[in-house]
Amino acid sequence: MKLELRGVTKRFGSLVANDHIDLEVRSGEIHALLGENGAGKSTLMNVLYGLYQADEGEILLDGVPQHFRGPGDAMAAGIGMVHQHFMLIPVFTVAENLMLGHEDTRGLGVLDLAKARERVREVADRFGFQVDPDAQVGDLPVGVQQRVEIIKALARDAKILIFDEPTAVLTPQETDEFMAIMRQLRDEGTAIVFITHKLREVREVADRITVIRLGKVVGEASPTETNTQLASMMVGRAVELTVHKGPPTIGEGGLSVRDLRVLTAAGAVVVDNVSFDVRPGEVLAIAGVQGNGQTELAEAIVGLQEEVEGSITLGGVELVGKSVRGILDEGVGFVPEDRQEDGLVTALSVAENLMLDRSADTRFRRFGTIRRAILDRFARDRIAEFDIRTQGPDSPAGSLSGGNQQKVVIARELSRDLKLLLASQPTRGVDVGSIEFIHKRIIGTRDAGVPVVVVSTELDEVVALADRIAVMYRGGIIGIVPADTPRDVLGLMMAGENPTEEAA
Repeated sequence: MKLELRGVTKRFGSLVANDHIDLEVRSGEIHALLGENGAGKSTLMNVLYGLYQADEGEILLDGVPQHFRGPGDAMAAGIGMVHQHFMLIPVFTVAENLMLGHEDTRGLGVLDLAKARERVREVADRFGFQVDPDAQVGDLPVGVQQRVEIIKALARDAKILIFDEPTAVLTPQETDEFMAIMRQLRDEGTAIVFITHKLREVREVADRITVIRLGKVVGEASPTETNTQLASMMVGRAVELTVHKGPPTIGEGGLSVRDLRVLTAAGAVVVDNVSFDVRPGEVLAIAGVQGNGQTELAEAIVGLQEEVEGSITLGGVELVGKSVRGILDEGVGFVPEDRQEDGLVTALSVAENLMLDRSADTRFRRFGTIRRAILDRFARDRIAEFDIRTQGPDSPAGSLSGGNQQKVVIARELSRDLKLLLASQPTRGVDVGSIEFIHKRIIGTRDAGVPVVVVSTELDEVVALADRIAVMYRGGIIGIVPADTPRDVLGLMMAGENPTEEAA
């Protein structure tokens, strides 16, 4: 099947999200759409999938113009889409999610769940997925949830698959598995549109690359081009992919964690006897494969875990036992790993999200009323400073691209007087231009004499930002090593071995 987009234009008020875009995708190829957050990639695919109606242009399948009134029409035409933020109902089983919108029934209108279960098993076996049809989706790891989305699309005989930032929530191992799945689909004749801003992934799997910038196609690129060349096309300027930082100037005090244990409600130990210090003026990066206690450790520091034993002090003040509000008031800036769940209230405006943890600040509030003019000025300054791509301070945060949502969170946390910055997956789902900016701001915070803890599953990021690296495995710290530790050593540590101890 051949897909063509001709002159597709989509406007939102005065904002032209897609400006006369031409695109061609053929069966048996992976066609990457590369661009910054807010460049118009997702909007274009939402037009293709029937979620938006184009203002101009047309969509053709095998030369026949299409008029999709909604996703149902697109699916009927053989187009499937796996969204960045999954379209799944957590309390439903895998089989029940598969049926949504395509409910098969048997006698007296009873849902035919047996048929749905069989279809799940059929598609899962075909691609070697380990997916239980009766598993509740909310209980599944993120990587498995993504496979459920793929099964949904393939179960409806999709000939064209759109993947919108599919690796944004995946670990490096899950990402490698996903790219193997894409190659398998391509080899079976599926046409794949791969929306991403991750250069390594594009170069690894794409057959063709189209670069979009500010709503326009700016050219095609080859997977053989360098990361620097691709980044420059995306951003429209030279991009520095290396983090430049001088040696740290270490101060006294900072964060001290001693004998920390975190337990689940069921009594399972998820952080086990962890101790470390982070001094003012240094970055400690916490590395490890997702699911080894990093999330719980970060949440314990900021007061989001209930069952915590041990001590966490900041500047000599004990944080264990304090409320989240009390910990933030001690000068802790927190960038959570899931911006939509924990970092933003998506229904509120950009301006309101920028003052979320400062709502009691007299600068923004007087006599129980928000000082709108001051908030608006503050928001406009942050939007300019952090290059947040939005129509304005009053736009809902949920209307922004994922990367621009992340910039809102970063802007809010770095706009306060900090005694500690705790950033969990700070560049997840963020494009190269924004990564460059966020990394510079993190190093700037460190150079201002603030202790910084970065939790990341991206090894490139860990190595780039860290002055020291703490590697976590099964809830404990395997070791704390210098930033120049070889990658193969870090990889072994992430698997539970510590060659540095053996060498000693």
